[in-house]
Amino acid sequence: MNATIRPGGPVRLVLVDDHAMFRAGVRSELTAAGAGVVDIVGEAPDVDSAVAVIREQRPDVVLLDVHLPGGGGVEVMRRQPSPDTCYLALSVSDAAEDVIGTIRGGARGYVTKTITGPELVDAVGRVADGDAVFSPRLAGFVLDAFAGSIDVAAVDEDLDRLTEREREVMRLIARGYAYKEVAKELFISVKTVETHMSSTLRKLQLSSRHELTRWANDRRLL
Repeated sequence: MNATIRPGGPVRLVLVDDHAMFRAGVRSELTAAGAGVVDIVGEAPDVDSAVAVIREQRPDVVLLDVHLPGGGGVEVMRRQPSPDTCYLALSVSDAAEDVIGTIRGGARGYVTKTITGPELVDAVGRVADGDAVFSPRLAGFVLDAFAGSIDVAAVDEDLDRLTEREREVMRLIARGYAYKEVAKELFISVKTVETHMSSTLRKLQLSSRHELTRWANDRRLL
């Protein structure tokens, strides 16, 4: 069932994600559930093209993936291609550092890719109206960060030592994935996973995957 038509006209939206098939799926969901509510005026697969299309279209809302070629979603917001545009993060990641870092970077909300089409239409509309929108579990990360129970500065300092790929490997290993499973998930070789794991342990001064799991859990990165 379609959402109620917005009195002020549809929300003009730019969709930014580096996976073409995912963008097509989101476009289909928004078209089906958001007739009269959302008008997709542009798409982009990376930071540079996102900045260009946002600057050209001046959308009301950008639906923004966190991990993008060229510097990530935060880099798009940092460049401020359209000062009046609101950003809603849509990511597969529900890790605390991604949520907090993206909100600190300027996003008005953060939802995960398990969201349904109607829920996403509602989230886009609410962000366009000035609300902050989060998936229920993620709201706790933001509240904890502002309350001081998560030391955001310490988390950032630790993670700054790791490359983006090392962070991805770290999170999967800490969640209990075997090396072969990590390799399959990230489309890399087992040998590359081992190399990233060794580098991560060295940089974080840890000695085992058990210590890595405890380290990540203590920082709410899982």
